[in-house]
Amino acid sequence: MIGFLLLLAAAPTQAQAQAVDSGTFVVRRDTTEIARETFQLTRGGLTAGGTGWRLATVVRYGRPRPAVTLAPILEVADDTLPQTLQYDVAERDRSARILGQLGPGRFTVRVVARASERAREFPATGATVVLDDSVPSLYVFAAWLAGGAPRTVNAIVPRALRHDAIVIRDLGQGSERVGGAAATLRHVQVTGGPPGTVDLWLDREGRLVKVACAGTGITAERLPLN
Repeated sequence: MIGFLLLLAAAPTQAQAQAVDSGTFVVRRDTTEIARETFQLTRGGLTAGGTGWRLATVVRYGRPRPAVTLAPILEVADDTLPQTLQYDVAERDRSARILGQLGPGRFTVRVVARASERAREFPATGATVVLDDSVPSLYVFAAWLAGGAPRTVNAIVPRALRHDAIVIRDLGQGSERVGGAAATLRHVQVTGGPPGTVDLWLDREGRLVKVACAGTGITAERLPLN
């Protein structure tokens, strides 16, 4: 939580949005690059009103074929509770727009495709995050919720219209190789759900640097910070 508090202290108090972090992740399966993600995290100016955080990201997968582009825009409150979601999925024959909206005790997700529409309501009480194991930057909000003791969190997976109970734990500082060099980073581990164990590494400012899923052999490493 220390990095999250540092970001919060640096965030503006005015309602207008201001960027607090941006970057690019290189996504690899084993050693082969399969995608790149560009993202921007901003503070303030939420659609639902108030402050909070807004994450806008685009991930383009070229392998395996066919190519797919994932472009979620997620807004969360100060406590990281999801508020709104607009998520465009561009694929050759299965493009769709996913819309999410927080209501009293629930988060409603609608998937609108060319010839169909589906919707589900998910519980949104207590700690809740929106995740997609193909969108690395979404894991930053899960990392912010981590503490020394294991914490059970409700994870909404919008593309699958599913929710999972995941467990998040802060494992403290550790050494990890990023970009071919060793670095001392904060290590957070997420367990539960189909991806299995997902390891997250963050720098001292709470910025996500690396995401790794041992079960799939997929890693996402952030290009060097500016």
